[in-house]
Amino acid sequence: MNWLAIAERMESLRTRGASLRTRGRHLRRRLALFLAVVGPGVITSNVNNEAGGIYTYSLAGAQFGYQVLWALIPMAIALFVTEEMCSRMGTVTGKGLSDLIREEFGFRVTFFVMLAVLVVNFGNVLAEFAGVASAMEVFGVSKYVSVPLAALAVWILVIRGSAARVEKIFLAICFVYFGYILAAVLAKPDWLVAAKNVVVPTVRMDTGYLLILAALVGATIAPWQHFYLQAAVVQKRVGPRQYQQIRTDVLVGTITAVTIVFFIVVCTSATLHVAGLHRISNAGEAALALRPLAGRFAGGIFALGLLNASLFAASILPLSTAFVICEALGFESGLDHKFNEAPIFYWLYTALIALGAGLILLPRAPLVLIAVLSQAANGILLPLVLIFILLLVNRHDLMGQQTNSRTYNAVAWATSAAMIALTVVLVYAVLSGHGEALGVGAVLP
Repeated sequence: MNWLAIAERMESLRTRGASLRTRGRHLRRRLALFLAVVGPGVITSNVNNEAGGIYTYSLAGAQFGYQVLWALIPMAIALFVTEEMCSRMGTVTGKGLSDLIREEFGFRVTFFVMLAVLVVNFGNVLAEFAGVASAMEVFGVSKYVSVPLAALAVWILVIRGSAARVEKIFLAICFVYFGYILAAVLAKPDWLVAAKNVVVPTVRMDTGYLLILAALVGATIAPWQHFYLQAAVVQKRVGPRQYQQIRTDVLVGTITAVTIVFFIVVCTSATLHVAGLHRISNAGEAALALRPLAGRFAGGIFALGLLNASLFAASILPLSTAFVICEALGFESGLDHKFNEAPIFYWLYTALIALGAGLILLPRAPLVLIAVLSQAANGILLPLVLIFILLLVNRHDLMGQQTNSRTYNAVAWATSAAMIALTVVLVYAVLSGHGEALGVGAVLP
């Protein structure tokens, strides 16, 4: 028996075991660091799959089927690039986007930007409560019951919760979106055709198709996201040392958000498009139409997803607006403050919810018009916000060595230019009366 060989073998096994234990500790440490900062990116990316977004994705699948799926890859790139810049600014400067705009461009510019943000975000809040009304009507619940209860629920959630508790609830809500995966499976789509259309672009030059593509991108990337993400990073006190973790958080959020869009489009492509139901007026109508095509269970899941998305966004959008306005004007803000410590912040949040829910309760509230105009308003504001972000993130006195590289800058500017072009097309189409391609008639005289 070769004792020397046995001893060498045992020593090799001990060394390998120690190496594996070390790797395990490193992995656990990295996972712990990621879990400590996870939240802002995942929440921000997924919350924009709200009532207006779900309607747009449903309409895209109903009208053009799987042919629009290739747009998801450039959408994911645009979403990640624009949000990553804001998360990086938050970690490096320790300041929110509106705070930086005030410091670098002056109070007058900030005032008009904040006024635009307030108006646009209020339109989005209206759209979310309209989504609550549409979702609950699928289950036979009147908006006069569902909307007040929803408003009270989201108000209590934020007013009575700490920042850490509210973030955990928001993260848990993100998992409800995966119900759309089940709805898509129940719709029995042609998965091979869907996969092919993801990687092989379908080029069509007709107006309706181009408008749907613009609407898809516009529904996925909204101005408020960038303000909220950077404010959330700052509130979480994420510094430069945790930048890689927050970047991963943004990446995970981007992937999950676009994945949900994929399954919504697949679900409506396999049902509404195949059945010839190409025109729907809201996401609730899509849920109702799914019942005879994919079963009551699939329709119920779709409506539940719409309700979840609307409640989620109805919590986040007023919160984002309150953050933006208070940061810009120098008022105390943040969920770690009590009501008497940040009264402007909490009263603004309360007013947005109360007014948004109250206007939706009007007897003839134009729910479809509100949804379409809110998306158009996002499109008007988005180019301005992207320009501010790019100007700030390239300031060496602000970002030090964390400014964009030349390659990243080229990608960021190209992405922003494409976003600007698409949103201009979408806004022009809606405001000039070409909204028929988006499932609605002219929204303005």
